[in-house]
Amino acid sequence: MAFGLAATTLAAPLLAQSGARTDIVRIYSGQLSGTRGTDASVRVFKGIPYAAPPVGALRWRPPAPVKPWKGVRAADQYGLTCPQHPRPGQQLEMSEDCLTANVWTAAESDKERRPVYVWIYGGGFNEGTGSDAQFNGEGLAKKGVVVVTFNYRLGPLGFLATPELSKESGHGASGNYGLLDDVALLKWVQRNIAAFGGDPARVTIGGQSAGAGSVGFLSMSPLAKGLFHRSIAESQVRHPRDPELRYLNTSWRSLKQAEEAGVHYVETRGGRSLAALRQVPWQKLLEGSGVADESVDTGTPAKPPLFRPAIDGWVVPRTYSETLAAGSQNAVFYLAGNNLDESGAVPETAFDGLRANPGTRRAGMPNTNVTLAGYESWARGKFGALAGEFLRLYPAATDMGASRASNIAVRDNSRISTWLWAKEWTRTVKQPVYTYFWTHALAGPSVKTRGAFHGSELMYMFDSLHANDLPWTDEDRKVADMMSSYWANYIKTGDPNGAGLPVWPTFDPARPQVMEVGDGFGPIAIASSAERFDFWQRYFATQDAW
Repeated sequence: MAFGLAATTLAAPLLAQSGARTDIVRIYSGQLSGTRGTDASVRVFKGIPYAAPPVGALRWRPPAPVKPWKGVRAADQYGLTCPQHPRPGQQLEMSEDCLTANVWTAAESDKERRPVYVWIYGGGFNEGTGSDAQFNGEGLAKKGVVVVTFNYRLGPLGFLATPELSKESGHGASGNYGLLDDVALLKWVQRNIAAFGGDPARVTIGGQSAGAGSVGFLSMSPLAKGLFHRSIAESQVRHPRDPELRYLNTSWRSLKQAEEAGVHYVETRGGRSLAALRQVPWQKLLEGSGVADESVDTGTPAKPPLFRPAIDGWVVPRTYSETLAAGSQNAVFYLAGNNLDESGAVPETAFDGLRANPGTRRAGMPNTNVTLAGYESWARGKFGALAGEFLRLYPAATDMGASRASNIAVRDNSRISTWLWAKEWTRTVKQPVYTYFWTHALAGPSVKTRGAFHGSELMYMFDSLHANDLPWTDEDRKVADMMSSYWANYIKTGDPNGAGLPVWPTFDPARPQVMEVGDGFGPIAIASSAERFDFWQRYFATQDAW
């Protein structure tokens, strides 16, 4: 990495604006002028370059330092989004010159040292942006947190690996440029966050979906050691022997697999050399990139996205199972959980619609069972010799019965798997772990079709309801206040508990429970029965470690 100072020296606020409150701050690359949030007590700085544009010769290289600027740079507009395939109806201004950060702070001056939350967006490593209104940081800033969101490289621009790129790197590694962007951003935080009243000694990283996957990889990466102190992973933190890991946004590739796929990919783009590939327009590089990796055996039709992180021996040296066995993960606090209606579970009000219109499969998409035939076929493929026992424990005789049984099984799977992961994690890491299960359906038109879906917790956690136009109720506002308070407390101290909040127990391997957050707040069992809990443990034991 080009940012070659140690974390202890990076934190020195030598160039920070001293004394009085101002909308102008001085960071190491120059001065910035910000704006005010909806609440005038919050200052907002948008579109701050944290690395040089990864264009031309810098494409597929670790992020390089920002070139300093003269005068005061206006930080009142979000930076451009990293190249990706927009969702239907989504309008995005995209450019490879996209490595920018955004900061929300209610600190009165640079003399304060408030805890910092660095947010990593999800999107299957193929889409997303730090400027999404869901991630508006004002709500958490008002609760004493300095919030940072940012952009990182995606798809083939962020995760292409080839033998030539590995040889060029000097580390024998390629394919993790998006993760290297994360590391560069964390080094930028260490060097500059004091200017915004942030404390570089209290940095929490958090993310959802692929962002949670990034949190997991960074929590295992020696390159990120010491750059943050607490982790939050929203959705899909699983035990290494859970086959769900193989297609969810926590999936990985070996370096060899990534290089082989990369060679095939670039051959179809007319690239005969790295120099030539670096001149190919990004639009052409993105063509056909949002595909699934059909080579991965998941036991079900679900497949991971082709472009995703690799176990490269440098950024991510070991797999999940190898890391946990060696106890080589970074010694950080951890908060992780799952949602009621994700990983294949859906609200019962969605069953009929899904039977009538199953939809089109996409990379990272779980299997949703809403017919008896589909449920039984899925069970035989997933559980093999244990399928008979599974169908006895989760019986069904009709389409409706199968839909309900599938929901129960999927939710048991996610809660038990995360609990078993926490048991392994805490075997060698002594910092506390907290786990949760989100149960509140997002307000608006998705209530009946999607419920408490994958990502539905985000606006409540950020307390960003004010920035998003949905028919919020008083109950939604109450849930958002409680959720954001738990998160703010954890970011500040490593413990989500605080005054006026129901007690959230620390993970205890002797107690198979998880904290419900959403429609209720309190510990619940991780399994729908003791017999089913036993089944899942025995099933995971039969699977290859991932």
